[in-house]
Amino acid sequence: MKSKVILSLLISLFCVNVIVAQVGFGKAEQINNSWNFTLNDVENGQSVQLDDSRWESVDLPHDWSVKGQLSPTLASATGYLPGGIGWYRKHLTIPADKKDEKVYLYFEGVYNRSEVFVNGVSLGKRPNGYISFMYDATPYIKYGEENVIAVRVDHSQSADSRWYTGSGIYRDVWVVYANPVHIEQWGVYAYPEQLKKGYQLQVEVNIENGSSESSVLTIKNELLDENNEAIAKSSGKLTVAANQSGKIQTALKVTKPELWSLDNPNLYTLKTSVYSGDELIDEATTKTGFRHFTFDPNKGFALNGESMKVKGVCLHHDGGVLGSAVPREVWKRRLLTLKEIGVNAIRTSHNPQATDLYDLCDELGLLVLNEAFDEWEFPKRKWLQGWNVGTPGFEGSYDFFEEWGEKDLADMVKRDRNHPSIFAWSIGNEVDYPNDPYSHPVLDGGTETGFTQPIFGGYKKDAPDAERLGAIAERLVKVVKQYDQSRPTTAGLAGVAMSNQTGYPFALDIAGYNYTESLYDHDHEKYPNRVLYGSENRHDIAAWKVVTSREFVFGQFLWTGIDYLGESGRWPSRGFYSGLLDFGGFIKPRGYFRQSLWSDKPMAYLGTYPISERSKDRGPSMDAWPIWNYEDGQSIRVVCYTNAAQAELSLNGKVVGEKKAYNDETGIIYWDIPYQAGKLEVIGIDENGNKVSQNAIQSSSRSNEIKVISNETTIEKGKVAQIIIQVVDEDGIPVMLSDDEVTCQIDGDAKLLGLEASNNSDMSDYTDNKQRVFHGRMIAYIRAGENEGKVVVKFSANWVKSAETSIEIR
Repeated sequence: MKSKVILSLLISLFCVNVIVAQVGFGKAEQINNSWNFTLNDVENGQSVQLDDSRWESVDLPHDWSVKGQLSPTLASATGYLPGGIGWYRKHLTIPADKKDEKVYLYFEGVYNRSEVFVNGVSLGKRPNGYISFMYDATPYIKYGEENVIAVRVDHSQSADSRWYTGSGIYRDVWVVYANPVHIEQWGVYAYPEQLKKGYQLQVEVNIENGSSESSVLTIKNELLDENNEAIAKSSGKLTVAANQSGKIQTALKVTKPELWSLDNPNLYTLKTSVYSGDELIDEATTKTGFRHFTFDPNKGFALNGESMKVKGVCLHHDGGVLGSAVPREVWKRRLLTLKEIGVNAIRTSHNPQATDLYDLCDELGLLVLNEAFDEWEFPKRKWLQGWNVGTPGFEGSYDFFEEWGEKDLADMVKRDRNHPSIFAWSIGNEVDYPNDPYSHPVLDGGTETGFTQPIFGGYKKDAPDAERLGAIAERLVKVVKQYDQSRPTTAGLAGVAMSNQTGYPFALDIAGYNYTESLYDHDHEKYPNRVLYGSENRHDIAAWKVVTSREFVFGQFLWTGIDYLGESGRWPSRGFYSGLLDFGGFIKPRGYFRQSLWSDKPMAYLGTYPISERSKDRGPSMDAWPIWNYEDGQSIRVVCYTNAAQAELSLNGKVVGEKKAYNDETGIIYWDIPYQAGKLEVIGIDENGNKVSQNAIQSSSRSNEIKVISNETTIEKGKVAQIIIQVVDEDGIPVMLSDDEVTCQIDGDAKLLGLEASNNSDMSDYTDNKQRVFHGRMIAYIRAGENEGKVVVKFSANWVKSAETSIEIR
């Protein structure tokens, strides 16, 4: 669908999400435990005879980079953490009773340039570190015996990304057993047609016949509600020739489905069964949800007929101290916190992410813009000594784009196309950044271009021609449409003025503008059929008011939702810290500011910072921490982020800040007052004078005690507990200025995955059980073992009372 055609895209979707391993066929068994690992390029590391008994024993997912030591000699782009080459090996016995079945190995993600071997034989290579992939290991399997799986991971180009990637097998791995005749990988695809009454679900099932004989099959599809009762069924015959594939299409009518929405993300289950005669030979179970949406160049976006603004954030895939191996439980807490702030959409910057993320967005009610690439055929600058500092490097993923780009994109779409949360496919981010690497004569400016002087350093004749962008975009869009026509294609454009001179934006269904609000009105008038939104935006209120004041701009995606490793400043700096949440998933001051803009739930927040005669005329900050410890009489600016109509400030029960109305220009109410110790409190008041919200902060004395303020008392085997501690004074008041070093000790069958205090400038050792708190706070990630019982966790620090908590593993 081209932008030159008026785009009013009605997409009625019944989306599918394969539960087990996202493979969509056979019986999958997770094989994450007990791998052997070495961070060396071992000669003949695939050999069955190799003795790996002295290698490190690790469980997957595993990210070796985050276990390394931070060093100023390493690249700032990837968080001053190391890469390298590593080998993984697993000894796996395949049961003898599986000898008539196919055996596949499915990897959800390996960063990067991996090669997989079974019993010394190479199954294949996959350079892209974000793409899920599978190999047929059947010809090389020894049934009833031990088999050796070996994986070589080559991240020797450690500065190959503009942000932290991690290294290793950082997502789940599965062995899949299947009848030679089975559903293809990601072979169930479903999409509906909206009828006059209800929906008609079109279901496509792709079958692979890996046997030497033709197969006559019966394919059954059942749609189950939340009570596991069938509300629609179909059955059809399919004949698939030997060593060939076949496809069957059917339709399921549903009169009044419960729609999937942001507030009520209703899900159904699609059960697909394959029979040979009376024998069930394969089955796939899929989570599903009905919804429809529209994109209109004048009216913006609507979900299920309800017009709304997309309040989105961009997210990278790391979890602070956890690196790229982030457990599902951690993502769930993070996403719930973002939703509490008012976020309703996620952009997967700038690559496909773990399937857990999409599953959770389906379950929680968050829209997803799923993105494939950050660079295409040429490299971008990678900063090595700090963001935008010094001489950049040019390692990257560009060298395999020509060979693998279309395959990678196709696999992303096929794997993820059935998630109800996904509402658009992005084929790239800022690949059109002017002179990094593409260039165009329009950069020289001139009266006919709208620029009176050169921009981005002017036209570089020796740089790649930006005209190439259009042809590549058309090629990639074609790949997407081959596997899913139910969603629009898009991209994050960095050089809109340049790209408008090429075919790039015109190949897309909807156009994302990165930090280019100044062109919204101009381009809406010049390209009236183009659907516009902000694909990457600043946090200030001005950028948001551009969205709210223009119906045709359907939303924005803030950079960024959560602080992330890499893209660091000069040492010391772990990463980029413009997030609404910090590394540990705690709401930052700007997160509360965003909540005041995006949430309908009444809220108020207090933050403070000192001011001087020189700084008092500056506007109020959206980054004020809730600290109330200063020198007596010191001039302090107290800011209130609230969605109430007005607010009033009191100190120790006495009004010290007169009632003020909400400031529409800044979005912040503030008072400048002299510091006095005690309790500072703000009251949010509505238009009728009613109290609707409040928030208070207090002066604290010295650190006295560690307090567990959030803890899961019971968890399942293998799951992760997230324990939050806070240093408090003798009255139980949080000590925001505390940086005490805390030690975590565990008694029982559990493992400490990491301690995260969220201090971006703390470059100390993150591999041990000690860490300094930041703002008096820290979170501990603890994975339960496989044995039931009690685990006791103790937190201690010098001169401070310790804390102890227990977890029951079931």
